[in-house]
Amino acid sequence: MSDKKTLEELRHSIDNIDDRILDLLNERASMVVAVGRLKTRERLDFYSPSREREIYERLSAGNRGPFPNEALKSVFREIISASLALEYPMQVAFLGPRATFTHMAAMQQFGLSAELTPQKSIPAVFEEVAKGRAQYGVVPVENSTEGMVSHTLDMFMESDLKIIAEILLEVSHDLLSRTGRMEDVKKVYSHPQAIAQCRKWLDDNLPNVPVVDVASTALAAQIVNEDYNAAAIASESAASLYDLKIVKKRIEDQINNYTRFLVIGKTMAGKSGEDKTSLMFSVKDEPGILYRMLEPFAKRGINLSKIESRPLKKKAWEYIFFLDLNGHVSDPEVEEAVSELRECCRFVKVLGSYPKNT
Repeated sequence: MSDKKTLEELRHSIDNIDDRILDLLNERASMVVAVGRLKTRERLDFYSPSREREIYERLSAGNRGPFPNEALKSVFREIISASLALEYPMQVAFLGPRATFTHMAAMQQFGLSAELTPQKSIPAVFEEVAKGRAQYGVVPVENSTEGMVSHTLDMFMESDLKIIAEILLEVSHDLLSRTGRMEDVKKVYSHPQAIAQCRKWLDDNLPNVPVVDVASTALAAQIVNEDYNAAAIASESAASLYDLKIVKKRIEDQINNYTRFLVIGKTMAGKSGEDKTSLMFSVKDEPGILYRMLEPFAKRGINLSKIESRPLKKKAWEYIFFLDLNGHVSDPEVEEAVSELRECCRFVKVLGSYPKNT
């Protein structure tokens, strides 16, 4: 491109490119509508996390720049979201209210064209999906500093829903208030987990200020919207939603603070080529049982990325184990390992196989 082009000429060229992009978007949308008709006729799932991953990876690998890959993913997330809305109105339940990190995770996964409906509890999210009022649900399952979310693990003991995708979201906490001034802060509100993740900063900077637990970071922002002497620990999106100012950005004590979320649905996700499988099982109480339950995976070279135990509520001193492993349950070696595991367990339940979030 010539450096001698005028600003007007450059803008005209950009307009022409935008027109071509628009034509291609509409051409793509027509293809998506045809895919939707085919899926309806063959009773296939409209949403395919493995297909989305394939699209992102192919485009990123072929991107010659200067348009950055991360922005490329954001653009195509919204294109895919709008395309899915043409196929079928996507209804997604999430642990609310709006402007929480679960809401942000749901938007990251499904885009802005999906119909995202907040729920008051994790069981309510499971119920919405189980009863068909939502096709999918988004719930938190693990934080890199605070550990597992026990309510989510407990729900899998009762539910037949499957994990179809995982979302990793960097959690960044801001201190928000009406005035934006530190000297005005006489009380701080937030969710207990957010408070725990900012405890050192609070002790160092607001040592004598009362800290109050509430049900969510978004509720904290909502409370502070009506109190000039209070502050909330919440996300930047909560500041926009509740008309608050940022007193201090990124007050979390640990950098690289991530929360893992699960997308739940009624059917198992297809293979993507780089998958994770989650299992739930209860073992028999006998000598060497912990060794025996891991042996089927070790001897086949299957990597276990997570193992967690929860008390079995119906019987004292017995436990349910949750296990994450690399691979899809339909892979021969994984299928064999799970089959062998069943021999030393009271029960084994496959919670889902889904694309690994890398």
